[in-house]
Amino acid sequence: MSDGTVRIDLNADLGEGYGAWTLGDDDALLDLVTSANVACGFHAGDPTSLRHVCERAAERGVVIGAQVGYHDLAGFGRRFIDMVPADLTNDVLYQVGALEAFARVAGTRVQYVKPHGALYNAIVHHEAQAAAVVEAVLRYDPTLPVLGLPGSVFLALAADAGLTTVPEAFADRAYTPEATLVSRREPGAVLHDADAVARRCVRMATEGSVEAVDGTIVEVRAASLCVHGDSPGAVEMAGRVKAALRDTGVEVAPFVGGPA
Repeated sequence: MSDGTVRIDLNADLGEGYGAWTLGDDDALLDLVTSANVACGFHAGDPTSLRHVCERAAERGVVIGAQVGYHDLAGFGRRFIDMVPADLTNDVLYQVGALEAFARVAGTRVQYVKPHGALYNAIVHHEAQAAAVVEAVLRYDPTLPVLGLPGSVFLALAADAGLTTVPEAFADRAYTPEATLVSRREPGAVLHDADAVARRCVRMATEGSVEAVDGTIVEVRAASLCVHGDSPGAVEMAGRVKAALRDTGVEVAPFVGGPA
């Protein structure tokens, strides 16, 4: 920013319950985050929960984004699916359109797109699937920003296509020396110490770096920080992160629209 103020968005994955199964405290997180990555029914989320999250987000001025993923309810979207690119494009279009309906009923709209889980990780390097997601956003609304991992093929292709790209860092995930996320299959991939996570977030926001699992310092320059809504203690962690950022003089605000 021109006045020297550091500004960063705080997002969380919401709407991930399904039927009788509740996952995370969406209402509490909506009091803390500035952007909500709302599930679209393919990896998680049912129509009633998606409508609820959209309505609560609209009431609080939280920006709504479509969190699109593989059609994999049983695996929570965390299993790679080798799809025909055209099918993936159509799946993404379907998901964004479904969430847009609930956002419109709530008096707002979908304002960005963020891939979920295995799709998010696949398109760091998988050019065909990255291009398929880019194509879906271009077809639906080329003014929608997309969130992704800094340095990913996805963000590069999106930028080449004229989309607004938003580099993202993860508050509660461990990083490899290559600045990618440690696989959830590995021990220590998800961090649970709220104070340590808060310190990491301040460093990422103010210095653009994070300590990798091997102790090296890697560059992670991001415009948005993600706290996973399905992690144990997610609400406390998001609160600690937000407080630590503000105490350091960082402005916590969405990357689109005005402050929440």
